[in-house]
Amino acid sequence: MKPMKRLVLSSLMALGFGLASLGVGHAADIREHSIKFASQNNKGHPQVMGMQKFADLVAQKSGNKIRVRLFPGGVLGGDLETVSALQGGTIEMTVLNSGILQAQIKDFAAFDFPFLFNNDKEVDALVDGPFGQTLHKKLQDKGLIGLAYFDLGFRNITNGKHPINKPEDISGLKLRVIQSPIYVDVFKALGANPTPLAWPEVYNALEQGAVDGQENPFTVILNAKLDEVQKYLAVTRHIYNPQSVIISKKFWDSLNPDEQKLIQDAATEAAAYQRQVSRDAAHTALETLKKHGMQVTELSPADLDKMRAMVKPVVEKYTREVGEDTVKSMYAEIDKIRKP
Repeated sequence: MKPMKRLVLSSLMALGFGLASLGVGHAADIREHSIKFASQNNKGHPQVMGMQKFADLVAQKSGNKIRVRLFPGGVLGGDLETVSALQGGTIEMTVLNSGILQAQIKDFAAFDFPFLFNNDKEVDALVDGPFGQTLHKKLQDKGLIGLAYFDLGFRNITNGKHPINKPEDISGLKLRVIQSPIYVDVFKALGANPTPLAWPEVYNALEQGAVDGQENPFTVILNAKLDEVQKYLAVTRHIYNPQSVIISKKFWDSLNPDEQKLIQDAATEAAAYQRQVSRDAAHTALETLKKHGMQVTELSPADLDKMRAMVKPVVEKYTREVGEDTVKSMYAEIDKIRKP
């Protein structure tokens, strides 16, 4: 730009003419907002680190006009209560196991199918592809907007009674499961006595012996200090949990297009960061749990195949409930991902 043109442009902007009104690009219209972002995990967990990354990005991109306040550790209630609060507009955002959203859209139960994924690469391709994005879009009719998927990792079983060396060792254990019907049915099929509990209640229930054990990824077990009340950890990798980052549609609709784009871009960027942090932390968490005295066992491939056979009727049941077309679409996408 020539010096004279630059001088004229500067003078006009000083008089209050924005870039957009001058036809020079688009000046983003960002207003003051406050966002309450809730989760069940405690500070220091990769999920909360992803939330903090999102908050930092929003502050940076908005010039500190949009403030994101974090409420980790279930302080605003369990997942079901938090989702209801988002629908009512009293809380703006949360991140939770995608499968819990089956209470809103039955298709989300497909994410909780046991032994669905072999590795993280398959997960990312499915949730970022047509299947995962279609499910998030369906939430709009329920007063929710899906922004991105975080990582929680593969779930494994802990208990305070005895080591789990084979599937039969699960029989009779009273295990806390998340408040999702498929989890109840999966663990019934494995011979356990599943007990749905909101996450904030779990540590005390284990400490008091109200339940014998629970199942979660390594990072959650360590972050919640469950090694203090659980001695045995079995590496089963029975279910992988995508985590849905969702925002209240009431709040979303109050944002202008520039603000919506800023929030979406920050969520997408935070998700990429969070997934890497979470997966790096999983290995470290397992080693730390061992150092803390947990006795870790790994089931053989043959025993894992036996577990798959035991839960097959559950998969068939929920295929009918979710809808055969949805499940076929999911498996077809996974098969496509696995092709070299």
